[in-house]
Amino acid sequence: MPEQPFEPERAIAGTGMGGAMDLAASEAETLEKTPGGPEGTGPAGKPHSLWSDAWRDLRRNPVFIISALVILFLVVISLWPSLIASGNPLKCDLAKAQEGSQPGHPFGYDGQGCDVYTRTVYGTRTSVTVGVLATLGVAIFGSVLGGLAGFFGGVWDSILSRLTDIFFAIPVVLGGLVLLSVVTSNTVWPVIGFMVLLGWPQISRIARGSVITAKQNDYVQAARALGASNSRLLLRHITPNAVAPVIVVATIALGTYISLEATLSYLGVGLKPPTVSWGIDISAASQYIRNAPHMLLWPAGALAITVLAFIMLGDAVRDALDPKLR
Repeated sequence: MPEQPFEPERAIAGTGMGGAMDLAASEAETLEKTPGGPEGTGPAGKPHSLWSDAWRDLRRNPVFIISALVILFLVVISLWPSLIASGNPLKCDLAKAQEGSQPGHPFGYDGQGCDVYTRTVYGTRTSVTVGVLATLGVAIFGSVLGGLAGFFGGVWDSILSRLTDIFFAIPVVLGGLVLLSVVTSNTVWPVIGFMVLLGWPQISRIARGSVITAKQNDYVQAARALGASNSRLLLRHITPNAVAPVIVVATIALGTYISLEATLSYLGVGLKPPTVSWGIDISAASQYIRNAPHMLLWPAGALAITVLAFIMLGDAVRDALDPKLR
């Protein structure tokens, strides 16, 4: 009898376990041929990163989409306010003071006869500029101090902890009344500097905790054992895995800084005329709230929508970046 050629499939079937083993082999072959692997993996079976998962969740979140569209609109009109407002926010006509809505002037006029619509649109630039620059300054300054203190520890960590306790004890509004009352500049820089001065401790403490948690991970210890320098550990291994909480807090804080600027301007120690600001307009309109409520309604409404949009965006980013919520 001639010998039959050896066939692995027939041999496996003869053992009685061929069905299960064939099924496992076919599944493995399918995964190898399929560009996307099982759930939680990307192309060729590679696992998704935190950022790719977060972006996928954000695209499906209606809160993020709505808030992002509102913020995009605010950014566009802050850069090019003349797209939707062709008038001059500083041009006033006392003969039209406190008048209501008219053709071409849908928001009416304020107490000085200035167009409320034009001033509301141009006030977006000031508020967004102050909020973005203050947030960037707070995030960079606080993250650097907190990250270095959390990484190196020791006496520098102790000094930073006591320093943040001192700054946390300073009331923000009271500090603004004291510090900004002696400033005579009409620019936004004193207000931004004040926000950075009193805002960095919160970000610093969050960055410190994130770095302390990240540097205890196995991949950091392995990189250190292989001879990685401190700068490489911070930039390549720790910072990408510790920056998510900072981004979340900074995004939410941006809306807070916008409202803080309006509060300080309302109290007369923030931005000063002729700068166009929602806080200045709200302060000027507060005494006419009974006779001409439209003067207060529109800048206050714009401020509320802007702050709400940034808070909603921060909440959506937090939900997407928090692994505990998955």
